[in-house]
Amino acid sequence: MRPEVTERIRQMALDFTAQLSVVETPGEIEMAQKIYDTIADIDYYKKHPELVYQLDCAGDQYSRRIVVAEMNGEKAPSDKTIVMIGHFDTVGISDYGNLKEFAGNPEVLAEEFKKWKLPEEAREDLESGKYIFGRGIFDMKSGDAAIIGVMEEISKDIENFEGNLVYCAVCDEESNSTGMLNFVPHLVKLREEKGYDYQAMIDPDYMAPMYPGDPDKYVFVGTVGKIMPTFYVVGKETHVGESFDGLDPNWITSALVNRIDLNPEFSDVVDGEVTLPPVTLKQRDLKTEYSVQTATKAILMMNYATHSSEPNDVLRQMKEVAQEEFEKVCDRINKRYNLYCKMVGREFQAKPWVPRTMTYEELYQAVKEEMGDELDVKMKALVEELKADSSKDLRDKTYIMVDTLHDLWSDKNPVIVVYFTPPYYPHIATKPEREKDKVLLNAVREAIASVKADPDFDYSLREKFFLPCISDLSYASAPTTQEAIDVYVNNTPGYGEDGVYSLPLKEMQSLSLPVTDIGTVGKDAHKFTERIDPRFTFEYTPELIYQTIMNILER
Repeated sequence: MRPEVTERIRQMALDFTAQLSVVETPGEIEMAQKIYDTIADIDYYKKHPELVYQLDCAGDQYSRRIVVAEMNGEKAPSDKTIVMIGHFDTVGISDYGNLKEFAGNPEVLAEEFKKWKLPEEAREDLESGKYIFGRGIFDMKSGDAAIIGVMEEISKDIENFEGNLVYCAVCDEESNSTGMLNFVPHLVKLREEKGYDYQAMIDPDYMAPMYPGDPDKYVFVGTVGKIMPTFYVVGKETHVGESFDGLDPNWITSALVNRIDLNPEFSDVVDGEVTLPPVTLKQRDLKTEYSVQTATKAILMMNYATHSSEPNDVLRQMKEVAQEEFEKVCDRINKRYNLYCKMVGREFQAKPWVPRTMTYEELYQAVKEEMGDELDVKMKALVEELKADSSKDLRDKTYIMVDTLHDLWSDKNPVIVVYFTPPYYPHIATKPEREKDKVLLNAVREAIASVKADPDFDYSLREKFFLPCISDLSYASAPTTQEAIDVYVNNTPGYGEDGVYSLPLKEMQSLSLPVTDIGTVGKDAHKFTERIDPRFTFEYTPELIYQTIMNILER
């Protein structure tokens, strides 16, 4: 990139960072307006104002918007189109403590940080003067600036550009992806109205070290997925003075944590790239008051990363694991009770617990056999009630549906119910046998080779197949097998267009795009020491994006 383009991108990144836009705050609305105004001020969009616009996020309680900018080359008619996305929301700023007011002001923040006792590596980077600190500058406002800078540069010679670009700046990536889930149907609509033939999706979300001290930089062609298997465990309450007469659901969830948490047995391996194993996101019993009665129910929510496993694979696997661990717990209880009986001189009689595990879909069917269509009416009314309650988190809404459904069942014996908690991010694997995947992979490799040819380029840069962090790229595609879709839909409580959670699955399947993350370089995303390497971010990230675009469109 020419020095003036690099400087333009730098200034936009600093300007965007100055506008705080913490997720689920009015700052997101203000940020959308700032990005819109920035794009609308480009000469190309002064001539074509209809090609940059804001769209309301349907049904969003915060009234947020996304910004869409289209660009049409004028060299020759072409339907080939590159899609680009970037989010403008950030995580919160409470971790900055008494420096919160400076979180979006890198210059002042750097001076104030000199008075703080920073982690050693952050201190070294601060003192080097080679990094810029600030909330959102790394994740990912510099990425948005890079895209806009590249589009502006292309627009200056639009007469010799063949093809189309569609860029969307989205809100809410850090929470529920509301922005992206509104953009996907719009992409399909644009394709129908304008005949765009989408080739790939590019996202310049942040690029971080894979491990402490990692010297390499990466371009990712593909992305990890995420699904959240959840275990609703029903035990048997008892007085603590008669503890062996009960079945503690906390013991069962703890056994599941011990089996699943950080266990590489549950990692997906594709092309030598390995997902992080599952990790616990929430574990608690559902007792609301203190008393000397033991808990009856507990819940365990797991974060499960995927490279190849589909929802049906995960549900089947987690159901099997739950049953195995339930059986082991019951066996341990009887062994310990037997030992206790020997110690107190009591005759041992095995406890009557029968380990059972079922899916949410199976539970629904069991209750419906008792209640008939009345169940559908009750659950639909519950969905409407939950939709209207903005005070409850989406995760809690799905748990409430499971809890209510179980309460309606006449069978109160111990059981584990396995289901999915939102959100769901499908993985996208690059498959070179597919033409668009092959074109994108070659385009990225050629872009990397071009940048490496710069004699001043002194980074170690290579491609990998899976972006290891969840991102909105996941919504460029969806599982294609009906079994995978049906299992997810039927085992996610409250799922549906009129439910508490839904995905534009048909539109995602229709897009089925290969994806790449060509990110900004820095460290410590989501930490108060968040920072970018401005040299790579403002010089080479835009160049890689530009080269990848041109390599795809020129094929």
